[in-house]
Amino acid sequence: MRSPRTLVATALLALVATLTLAPPAQAADSGAQAAGKYVALGDSYTTAPGTGTYDDPDAECRRGPLTYPRLWAAAHPSVSFVEAACSGATTAELLASQVPQITPDTTLVTIQVGGNDVGFVDVLTNCILTIDDQDCLDGVALAEQAAHAALSPALAQTYAAVRAAAPSAQVVVVGYPRLYTIGGNCGILGLSDRERTALNGAADTLATVMSQRAAEAGFQFLDARPVFDPHTLCSGNSEWVTSLEWSDLNESYHPNQAGHRDGYLPALTALTG
Repeated sequence: MRSPRTLVATALLALVATLTLAPPAQAADSGAQAAGKYVALGDSYTTAPGTGTYDDPDAECRRGPLTYPRLWAAAHPSVSFVEAACSGATTAELLASQVPQITPDTTLVTIQVGGNDVGFVDVLTNCILTIDDQDCLDGVALAEQAAHAALSPALAQTYAAVRAAAPSAQVVVVGYPRLYTIGGNCGILGLSDRERTALNGAADTLATVMSQRAAEAGFQFLDARPVFDPHTLCSGNSEWVTSLEWSDLNESYHPNQAGHRDGYLPALTALTG
């Protein structure tokens, strides 16, 4: 038996409603003695949805203090920090409003984008609402086709723009985790393991495309899958991604506080110091 479809639809429509264009970024005032400059680019996986803690819960970009870019910046107070990331961003929005915030003196850039380009929220909605598993699998297949046909060249263009804006910066492309442990402790409610496997496969496709384009650009790729796999939904361990959150629907299907603090942050620090 599945959960009531209409309740889930309401929840996921609320999640879709977080898609926004980026307003002006927040920058740390580190003064003239800054030992470098870090610019964080990305979508809602880079900002606060999932953490439950926001600077302003009504702000468009839904930024907050417990995300991996903020935590990295807090651990490196001598580095100037610009938070350009915004919930709901696509590659087109990064090019239009986030990449221009990079300056030639930037020494570190993180970039996490792509899920919105392939319509992952719509794919997830379809998988939850459809009765036939095959409908879910067909939707995932279309998203994977879009990842190769549309997202791949869009990422190449975006990464080239980042490199042009910051010729000497270390650039880390941050990937997305898988959501589920297959055969785990979620039981028979909700999605089938066949559907969960398909959604994990979509994460694998995103990782493949992102890592290939990153390598071509000379960027490093932070693969979130091995980092998060022991802590995905149904794992039986502490979970680093949120499931459906009835009390705060915008939190759903994002890294939680532990995912940022214990997952993304140590992985990023291992690459950057």
